[in-house]
Amino acid sequence: MAVMRGPQPLRADVQVQLISKGQPNPLKNILDENDVVFIVEKLPLEKEETSHVEEPQCEETAISDLSTGENVGPLALPVGRARQLIGLYTMAHNPNMTHLKIPRPVTALPPLWVRCDSSDPEGTCWLGAVLVTTNSIEGIVLYAVSCKADKNYSVNLEDLKSSHKRRHHLSIVTTRGFAQYELFKSTALDDTLAASQTTITLDISWSPVDEILQSPPLSSTATLNLKVESGEPRGPLNHLQRELKFLLVLADGLRTGVSEWPEPLEVKSAVELVQEFLNDLNKLDGFGDSTKTDTETVKHDSAAVDRSIECLFTVRGDLDFAEQLWFKMSGSVVSYQDLVKCFTLIIQSLQRGDIQPWLHSGSNSLLSKLIHQSYHGTMDTVTLSGTIPVTMLLEIGLDKLKKDFISFFIGQELASLNHLEYFITPSVDIQEQVCRVQKLHHILEILVSCKLFIKPQHELLFALTQSCIKYYRQNPLDEQHVFQLPVRPTAVKSLYQSEKPQKWKVEISGGQKKVKTVWQLSDSAPVDHLSFHKPDVSELTLSGSLEERIFFTNLVTCSQVHFK
Repeated sequence: MAVMRGPQPLRADVQVQLISKGQPNPLKNILDENDVVFIVEKLPLEKEETSHVEEPQCEETAISDLSTGENVGPLALPVGRARQLIGLYTMAHNPNMTHLKIPRPVTALPPLWVRCDSSDPEGTCWLGAVLVTTNSIEGIVLYAVSCKADKNYSVNLEDLKSSHKRRHHLSIVTTRGFAQYELFKSTALDDTLAASQTTITLDISWSPVDEILQSPPLSSTATLNLKVESGEPRGPLNHLQRELKFLLVLADGLRTGVSEWPEPLEVKSAVELVQEFLNDLNKLDGFGDSTKTDTETVKHDSAAVDRSIECLFTVRGDLDFAEQLWFKMSGSVVSYQDLVKCFTLIIQSLQRGDIQPWLHSGSNSLLSKLIHQSYHGTMDTVTLSGTIPVTMLLEIGLDKLKKDFISFFIGQELASLNHLEYFITPSVDIQEQVCRVQKLHHILEILVSCKLFIKPQHELLFALTQSCIKYYRQNPLDEQHVFQLPVRPTAVKSLYQSEKPQKWKVEISGGQKKVKTVWQLSDSAPVDHLSFHKPDVSELTLSGSLEERIFFTNLVTCSQVHFK
């Protein structure tokens, strides 16, 4: 790497990863860093040996892109080696180093951060260098980050402020606090049900800070962060998730020509269930409303719906013929032949006039078209071959789920038909309709999770709904996306005032914007390239488990060097 050349040759013992904005950043747990940065770490032994065998690399480092490089786990460099690299980076950008004969002007590189092994007395785990630029490179801010794990920690806010004043020759400093509370995180209950990726946290910031571990005042700024994974098997929407999963099976089969049919939920075959359904309608002279029995069946099947949210999401009681058919077939169809046989039975019953089922208005599906034609005694001829049977059932499923979501969002006064138009329109191709229904389902999962664990006021739930709708009108489905919603601390104070934060941080600043001191306490290791001793369960007493808990402290200090 040409800009890293210095007065001493660089051994090929390091590798550099360029982390772009938006990619996972290992510094985020400490500095909320989210810009483009270079991360320097020790080259894994096998790579180091290979590079020595193939070709000596005296003045170059191995450079890889985080998105394409192999993940072998981050390795730290000795602190002395890290200081050397930071020094070379600094000299390469210093216009006063004319003896290095580096062509000027030098293009400013992204910040450089080096993983350290904490081998010095301070326990340094990161060293960083961030350039200060306006029209040109004017200086550099050098960072040192230490990390320690201990049951006991002792720090005084006034001592931190005094140290910052002395280091940067300041008379006045400002303090800003930050606390993060973990409101929900899924855990694995057994070997068969793994933990989901669903997390709900609350970030609170305020200024000034009065003392270490101060509880955030009600005048703070608070943000709710929600990352929800669909399909939680223990969740209250697992019945809807099953329907969506079957819908995706049909859509994939239509797109690829190959369907991986799920295991049936029903004991009887799809053909038996459909034939019984048609017989029941025939006994009612073809006109009867059989929704009562099947709605009760759906509700019984949906027993997993948590009673605390029954008022939020209820199974519709107005399922029409096509929707009942979907319910029966989505839990029993296991082959393409099942589809053909089931629709053959239905079309024959319509042609004979055995049934004249009722439908909701607004459906554009092929089956609804045939049913409406049957009212007048004439029906188009439909050849049940190729993709037609799959498309017919997919259309029915889409109509059913769309009505479910419309009923929920409008019934709870969280959205209007205009808000939902993008997600329910039939004017796009059927694969795109499936994608948009998936998005609506994810929004529903987010709202239900929020309702269960946050129990927010309707105003907050409405704002969250609108935020999700806006995001998914412009972006593809992304269950790793963290939805952020500003909230008033007074509205969520019961969630955090009696709890301990998982992370608490104070930032002391003054003078130049980049010059700051940060002290942080967290209950999990903020550094992924170091190992910390944690007591075994056997080391913890039942009465003293909380007292034996290990905490992690970080101290970030910096100094600024002016080039001009």
